[in-house]
Amino acid sequence: MTMKLWYSPASPFVRKVLVFAHETGLADKIALVPGNVWEPDTKITKDNPLGKVPALSTPDGVFAGSFLCCEYLDTLHPGPRLIPQDGPERWPVLQLHAFADGMIEATVASVTEQLRRPKEYVYQGTLDRQNAKIMRTLDRIATMKLTQTSNIATTTLGCALAYLDFRAPQLAWRDGRGALSQWYETFSARKSMQATVPHA
Repeated sequence: MTMKLWYSPASPFVRKVLVFAHETGLADKIALVPGNVWEPDTKITKDNPLGKVPALSTPDGVFAGSFLCCEYLDTLHPGPRLIPQDGPERWPVLQLHAFADGMIEATVASVTEQLRRPKEYVYQGTLDRQNAKIMRTLDRIATMKLTQTSNIATTTLGCALAYLDFRAPQLAWRDGRGALSQWYETFSARKSMQATVPHA
C-alpha cells in the first residue's frame, strides 16, 4: 500500500509525521507531495479542504492533522504502539504530547506573524504572548520525567525543540534547561530525526 503525504519541507507538523513514519518502518510506503498552503489555488484542497499540511491520503481516506496521521500509521505496523492505547503509559504520553504539540502551535503562530504580515503590521503583543507560552511550556516540560523511548510524545517534543532551533534561535531555549538540552541532543541523533531535518 502506497500513501500520499501532502507536505511542506519546513513544517514541524509534517516532520512529526515523517519521524513517526520512520520509527514505525513505514516511511518507504509514503510518497511525498509538495504543496504551498499559502497559494490561493493550492492543490492540497483536493484532498484536505482545510488547505493545511500534513494531510495523508490513503485507501482508507484522507487523514488531516499530524496526530490523526500518526494515529493511522500506528495501526499499520507490527511493532509496539507509539501511541499507547491503555494502561498507565497512555496518559503521561498524551499529556507530554499535548504540551509539545501546543509549543509547536505557538512557535508556528509567532513565525507566521513575522514572516507573513507586512513588517509594519507585525504586532509585538502577539509575539510576546506566543513566546511566553513557549517559555512556560519549556519550563513545565523540564520538570517532567523524559525517556528516550520513541512514542508520539517524544517524537513531537523532538520536533518542537528542533523547530525552535530552526525558526526561533533568539529564544535560546536551552538556557537554564540543561537536562532538557541533553535529552534533545540524544534524541535528535536518532536516524528518524536525522533523516527529516527541515529546510526552508
